[in-house]
Amino acid sequence: MLLASAVVVWEWLNEHGRWRPYSPAVSHHIEAVIRAGGPRAGSGSVVLGQVDSRLSPYIIDLQSMHQFRQDTGTLRPVRRSYYDPASAPGKGVVWEWENDNGSWTPYDMEVGITIQHAYEKQHPWIDLTSIGFCYVIDFGTMSQINRQTQRKRHIRHRLDLIYPVVTGTLPKSQSWPVSPGVASSPPGPPCSCPQCLLVMSVKAAAGANGGVGLLPPMPARKNMPSGGTKVPPPPGAGPKPLDGMGTIRGPGKTMASQVNRRQASSTPALTSSTSPASPPGATSKNGRVALATLNRTNLQRLAIAQSRVLIASGVPTVPVKNLNGSSPVNPALAGITGILMSAAGLPVCLTRPPKLVLHPPPVSKSEIKSIPGVSNTSRKTTKKQAKKGKTPEEVLKKYLQKVRHPPDEDCTICMERLAAPSGYKGPQPTVKPDLVGKLSKCGHIYHLHCLVAMYNNGNKDGSLQCPTCKTIYGVKTGTQPPGKMEYHLIPHSLPGHPDCKTIRIIYNIPPGIQGPEHPNPGKSFTARGFPRHCYLPDSEKGRKVLKLLLVAWDRRLIFAVGTSSTTGESDTVIWNEVHHKTEFGSNLTGHGYPDANYLDNVLAELAAQGIAEDSAALEKD
Repeated sequence: MLLASAVVVWEWLNEHGRWRPYSPAVSHHIEAVIRAGGPRAGSGSVVLGQVDSRLSPYIIDLQSMHQFRQDTGTLRPVRRSYYDPASAPGKGVVWEWENDNGSWTPYDMEVGITIQHAYEKQHPWIDLTSIGFCYVIDFGTMSQINRQTQRKRHIRHRLDLIYPVVTGTLPKSQSWPVSPGVASSPPGPPCSCPQCLLVMSVKAAAGANGGVGLLPPMPARKNMPSGGTKVPPPPGAGPKPLDGMGTIRGPGKTMASQVNRRQASSTPALTSSTSPASPPGATSKNGRVALATLNRTNLQRLAIAQSRVLIASGVPTVPVKNLNGSSPVNPALAGITGILMSAAGLPVCLTRPPKLVLHPPPVSKSEIKSIPGVSNTSRKTTKKQAKKGKTPEEVLKKYLQKVRHPPDEDCTICMERLAAPSGYKGPQPTVKPDLVGKLSKCGHIYHLHCLVAMYNNGNKDGSLQCPTCKTIYGVKTGTQPPGKMEYHLIPHSLPGHPDCKTIRIIYNIPPGIQGPEHPNPGKSFTARGFPRHCYLPDSEKGRKVLKLLLVAWDRRLIFAVGTSSTTGESDTVIWNEVHHKTEFGSNLTGHGYPDANYLDNVLAELAAQGIAEDSAALEKD
């Protein structure tokens, strides 16, 4: 027996090889679906949108232990991890750090557990270097400090739901499906269907070639000096346990006994006595072979071999085509069809794995044409700002009406009553702190003192944006570094737009030094992934989007300098809330075609930046 009770946390693997926890509510929902499924719980699926509307595109397939995104076809591994009930998830404690945009991001579960353990021990600080992160957590100032750059970020801890708790005896090597809190019975022998026989043969061949096989359990973890939990090594640092359903985690001292870290495959594994050459009549059909132990290459071999054997043996199959370009079934539909057929026990014949197509076929210079109705083929930007007002007070005077008798409500900037003086404590503007003004378009009311302070902390470009409803007054400009934007026609069609050519946009921004409008003036910034190629259909609406993107480029609103949400790198060039399509012939990442709603969505994003059709008319092409 490993634990009398444990906290269950469901996690997904991101593109950086780190396991990110689902929220307690989502974990409770998944466990409830498992309990309701009974003996067949492991072959079902979980619709995450039923518990969190933000996750409506996602489904978890419990048999393959993957999260599936329906609109893009993206698959990510998931796992069910166990933690000590006395740790942070067992108490509903969540530790988070503040992003550059002011939102809060939870730490990885084991990092949060480490921080919480040190916090409970009343340590003044904790160094996370020993668990692979170059940060110090200072509990006195509630901040995270980068040991290399000394940059500080705010951190916080809050209470949420307690993650689901399972009780009973948990087997040392848990197989899936298993009802929570119930010890699993020894898996039966695998079935003799062609699919399982093929799995066994591929696994045997992979094992003979030194490829995929069951990994030995990892050694027991040692406690940190501060009592925290050691985070697993990053990808490539050593052998990886299988992604599955039995990961045990938590501070060792609080557990009934120190345990080895193990993970079980997502389906009952083959016993050592089972031979791939066993006759069909020697085994029963109450088990399925683990697919989680196969890598991508062997899974593709398996799918091709399975199709050939099933067709040759006369077993009817339904081909699920996952082709690009000419296929009538897009990757998302093909993936969900495969999952549903697999869950129903039907054989799935994959004709071709999905392929990422970032760029069009080669195009000669003679084939590249200018875009009708759009002058020139490139634009450059400099560090020039839009025309500034003489003083902040003169700028705001154009957009405000004085309020002599303020209503009995709060100023949403300083959170003090409008009838009382402004609570802003920073550098004091020249206006009186008790003056109140109403914005002319939207009618929201603030302390004039607070609006001047907000303007001084922004771009100071003569524009103002209401902090409540985001209505823009004047012409909003951004902080995009200097660069070049090229645009032209190429003689190829995008998926979903077969009747028109393609507009290709090429952005190129070099690295440089941050200016006074950037987060760290005087410090260098990086520019990763440039030149960046983006694509629009050469349709009437596509050209409309291009013209508005040119306005956004001139106003320095396409890019900004900040922290990348993809890599976590700070002081780098990032996209600035106007989405672009960077995949030419596929949509595996969600940044490609076909996407019927993209043009309307990007028009709405441009409108949120104050750029609409009249903007293109006011500015020259």
